[in-house]
Amino acid sequence: MKLSCKIFLITFFFTNIYTITYTQSIQPETKSEYNARMAWWKEARFGLFIHWGLYSVPAGEWKGKTEYGEWIRTSAQIPLEEYDKFVGQFNPVKFNADEWVRLAKDAGMKYITITTKHHDGFCLFDSKYTDFDIMSTPFKRDIMKELSDACRKEGIKVCWYHSIMDWHHPDYLPRRDWEKIRSTEGADYDRYVRYVKNQLQELTTNYGNIGVLWFDGEWEGTWTRERGRDLYNYVRELQPNIIINNRVGAGRSGMEGFSEGEESAGDFGTPEQQIPPTGLPDVNWETCMTMNDHWGYNSHDENWKSVKDLVQKIADIASKGGNFLLNVGPTSEGLFPQASTDRLKEIGRWMKINGEAIYGTEASPFKNLTGARCTQKSIDRGTRLYMHILDYPVDGKFIVHGIFNKPMQAFLLSDPQRKLLTVNRAEDALVITVPTIPPDTINTVVVLDVEGRTDVNDPPNIDTEFTIFVDQHEVAVKSNRENDETHYTTDGTIPTVYSPTVRENVKIKETTTISAQCFRDGKVVSGTSKATFVKVQPRSSETLEKPTNGINFAYFEGDWDSLPNFRNLEPLCSGTLSNYNFTPRKEVEYFGFEYNGYIKIPTDGVYIFYTSSDDGSRLYIGSELVVDNDGLHGMSEKSGVVALAKGFHPIRVTFFEKTGSDDLKVSYKGPGLNKQVIPDSVLFK
Repeated sequence: MKLSCKIFLITFFFTNIYTITYTQSIQPETKSEYNARMAWWKEARFGLFIHWGLYSVPAGEWKGKTEYGEWIRTSAQIPLEEYDKFVGQFNPVKFNADEWVRLAKDAGMKYITITTKHHDGFCLFDSKYTDFDIMSTPFKRDIMKELSDACRKEGIKVCWYHSIMDWHHPDYLPRRDWEKIRSTEGADYDRYVRYVKNQLQELTTNYGNIGVLWFDGEWEGTWTRERGRDLYNYVRELQPNIIINNRVGAGRSGMEGFSEGEESAGDFGTPEQQIPPTGLPDVNWETCMTMNDHWGYNSHDENWKSVKDLVQKIADIASKGGNFLLNVGPTSEGLFPQASTDRLKEIGRWMKINGEAIYGTEASPFKNLTGARCTQKSIDRGTRLYMHILDYPVDGKFIVHGIFNKPMQAFLLSDPQRKLLTVNRAEDALVITVPTIPPDTINTVVVLDVEGRTDVNDPPNIDTEFTIFVDQHEVAVKSNRENDETHYTTDGTIPTVYSPTVRENVKIKETTTISAQCFRDGKVVSGTSKATFVKVQPRSSETLEKPTNGINFAYFEGDWDSLPNFRNLEPLCSGTLSNYNFTPRKEVEYFGFEYNGYIKIPTDGVYIFYTSSDDGSRLYIGSELVVDNDGLHGMSEKSGVVALAKGFHPIRVTFFEKTGSDDLKVSYKGPGLNKQVIPDSVLFK
């Protein structure tokens, strides 16, 4: 009997034990109860992600191509009968759970999140609901059991990644578009959900307390918000104190966001391969990131991030109130790649000295620190600020602008003697004298203790949504402090108390550089903000004879990681659409569109265009690239600015889809127009 058939029979028998129910509310919990449940996770700040499974056997290579990772089963379009052969080849005899955990602990990591099952459906644990698991391999050892035991011995929280999507299970729908001969007859998605629940019961009852259940693969149409809320409740009933990420629910707003419009499931956001510029205010979040370009092991991928880059990312993320989940993709033998091990050891050396500046810290009180980051903790009678100096001052003077607290002491965190550093006041700033030679070339941490809660005044905010204008422009200049006066100049010079006071929007008619600074009782109390606004000529419109509503499209199919030059390719079909949609798309996963037409602009002015897409998209006005949202990614929005004259302008949008969900939204806003999806009524051909 073939393996896939055995899985179906076993699954059918066991998954009928439980009936599926849906609840419409998330587990009831007060804010204090939620904070208590999240406390260890926020204290930890730094964890290890492990992507491991059958995909480590081909090690990223299939039929001469070497760019694959954990998605190789579908990216390389490997039939089930071929992929199943990896089961007999997966024998990680060099796997040592104790060594893995010690490496993570020595790196300063406080928790480990490992793939119990990725999208290919293979389970690294002993499950009685399938034989597509570790016990069917020559290895025949429950990896999750060994790893969870090793974690508890070392005081590391063990966490599970578990995929909702499953390319192997006969009841999972939809099939991959390229699986033309794999029948869906008899498939029952509700039965598959019972299978998921049964395995989650195993994972939350057979291995002790689990810190996090990290879901993924929820974006296909078969998974709904209702299912997500139900699964969240189900897992919380099994382990009430467990933490669950936002990917349990459908309809995420980007990687980091939560479902919109209805009560959301999930306890924290999950930015992937990115650090949000300002963090995610009022949301717990965790950036997950690879050390090179792949999550799963790829023997050809040598594009490694440097130790300096990774350490500075730890500081950057903590300064914005987030956690960092750093990935390793082990080999099929059960070893961490040497490059990963080397980086973990170097990170560990830094964390051993400076971990105090990461663990249990809160986000920076400063909106912007040039060349530095800040984390903070409450101390007796005050606040301890950890100043992470990334760009070390050559003159030995580290300046902290906009802080009014009285300094108590300052010292280098790396100095075991804690020799005090000199701190002087200079108007709004504290100036700390540091050694002229940096103690740490990666990230020198200066501890600055100040009295009371932090009293920080950021530089005024200058509205810079766009920095070009056509006729005239009104610039909003605002301070976050009510008892300050904001003075500004329009020639780029640093303002003084005698410069004009901001009382309303600053009106400009020519190219202007605005500088602004806050004052209190005639004294400077903030750094300086500066922005330049350029007067431009709008792009001339074009004349159309007998325009009609609609846009032209060309449809393509192909395997791309970024947008190709569609004009060098032959479309499979072409025609006219009313707007940017996928109506002509065939039933395939990899496809692309090029849309051409004209947009009717109602008045002269500056316009912002947006593309929100999964995967890559670009928007051109004439030959000018306005929005570049290219590349493989989840749903992501990018924008661009252009000055346009009233009338018709050629607009071209390109899009491609490779993996995951597929969607494209094209929006704009301008004079008298709030941000909106571009309506059919303004598109012409």
